[in-house]
Amino acid sequence: MPAADFPICPLCRRPIPPDVPQSQHHLIPKLRGGKGGATVLLHQICHNEIHASLSETELARSYNTIAALQTHPRLAKFIAWVAKRPPEFRSKTPGRRRKA
Repeated sequence: MPAADFPICPLCRRPIPPDVPQSQHHLIPKLRGGKGGATVLLHQICHNEIHASLSETELARSYNTIAALQTHPRLAKFIAWVAKRPPEFRSKTPGRRRKA
């Protein structure tokens, strides 16, 4: 499959090759009323950074769109950094996952 045919991560705008860890992100967390709601396919590294940066409540209230996520200072810095990496780049997310 040519790289142009890969889905694009809406957060970092890089292609998502099929062999790269990826996951669906609920724009409104399931525990905050988003069960069955809209999801987006992201690189796993991008998904991990979202949940390391924001609580479930913050995601539900203020960061429930890709555009809103891209405005968060920590995520904006991450996006600028990861956008320079190849699509198959993997790294552990520093810090612990935020609590609900």
